[in-house]
This record gives sequence, C-alpha cells and structure tokens, in this order.
Amino acid sequence: MKLWDHENEERLVYYPAKNKKSDAAAVIFPGGAYAFLADHEGRGYAEFLNGLGYDAFVCLYRVAPHRFPLPLLDARRAMRLVRANAGKTGIDPQKIAAMGSSAGGSLVTLLSTCLDPLPGEDQDGLRALPFLPDAQILCYPVVTLKDDAVTHTDSRFNLFKDDLAAARVLSPELHVTAQTPPAFLWHTADDPGVSVFNTLLYASALHTAGVGVECHIFPHGDHGLGLAEGDPVVGAWRELLARFLYRLFSR
Repeated sequence: MKLWDHENEERLVYYPAKNKKSDAAAVIFPGGAYAFLADHEGRGYAEFLNGLGYDAFVCLYRVAPHRFPLPLLDARRAMRLVRANAGKTGIDPQKIAAMGSSAGGSLVTLLSTCLDPLPGEDQDGLRALPFLPDAQILCYPVVTLKDDAVTHTDSRFNLFKDDLAAARVLSPELHVTAQTPPAFLWHTADDPGVSVFNTLLYASALHTAGVGVECHIFPHGDHGLGLAEGDPVVGAWRELLARFLYRLFSR
C-alpha cells in the first residue's frame, strides 16, 4: 500500500505485521544528522516492531540541502496520513507512536513540542487531522538546539543552516507541556556522537511537566547502535520498549 508519493518518490513505507497482535502502530524517523537516512534505524526498527505484532511505517523525510521546516512538515504529514488510513490498516488512530534515533529523535521531539502552524503546511483535508503522536520512542536522540555544549552541531546546522536564533527558540526541551506525549528514551552514558545530556535534559523537562517518561541510560556503547543486537547489555532496550508499548497501548 502506497500512502504518499512526493516527486515520484515514496515518502512513507508501510510495514504490516504478518502476525498482528495490536491495533497500535509506530511511525519511524531514521537518524542520519539530517544529511541521510540510516536504514538500520528505519527498516530495521520496522521489522523489529513487526516481530512484536505492531504495524510500522518508515517516513523518508527530506534532509539537507532541504532545511527547516521541510523535515517537520514531512513528519506531520506522515502522522496525519497514518491516521487518515487507520480504517484500512486496522490501526487505532489514538495509538500511534513516533519513533526516532539521533536526528530522527530530534524530529520526533520537534513533532511533539512544536505545535504552531508552519509555512507551507498542507492545505488539503489532512490538515484537519492531528499530527501529535500518542507516544514518543527516542533512541540516543539529538534534542537540544539551544545548548551549544550539548547539541549535535552537524544536525543543527543541516536542519537550520545559519539560523541559530530560530533553532534556539524551537529547542524542544523548552516547549514541553502537560500535553506532550509520554516518552520512552534510551542512551549510552559515553555515547561519543550525541551527548547523553540530550536525553537527560528532555527526560527532566518531561518529568517536570508531569508527562510520563521512562528513561534508560546504559553505561557503555557507541553512537548509532540501533537494535544493538550484538550487545547483550544495551540490547535489553528492545524488551524494555516492548513492555512500555504493552503498558501504554494494551487497553
């Protein structure tokens, strides 16, 4: 099922679970510093979620040289398209998580906290549908766009180029409210690519706002581990996520 073609390129790839066990689903935003899209954080996650019995969608959002707000516009449209087609796919439109790693995590946090209308937003009927996810799944995410000592500068540059003022104003940890979706986060303490303080800042903001948050910090591990199938310690995040999703969506 093709849900979205943009300039003759499929932008939202549907991965239906062969043994579907839930009417919940996830829209996945791969990482790649807003310069490319990492397949193991897209298709790899989708196939993992399929194995748990969840449908999944991978959003192939635009990256550099495209700049803000284009990736966020793509993310909003992806969420709305999944909701618009929920009747066809057997998905509950109120059980749709957004999942992202690294820069994909950045996009999920922007999706969850940047709620104002954007220039160039679709004017079709989809705009009437909500884009806010029902949960956030964040794997070693880039979060802050304000803190120069913590942010991932390449991701920030690729998204905003030289408009640092706009980036800092939109920094997600500054815009968490009680309406922000509940979140599952994990990171490694010594991640050499994206500072663990991104996850800690966001978890703290969520907790302060009274938003449900589950946060796991593993002691060691490289950046971009994805499913971390070769690491029995970090790889435990998969089972922890499975339990989180069950608790949240088993109603």
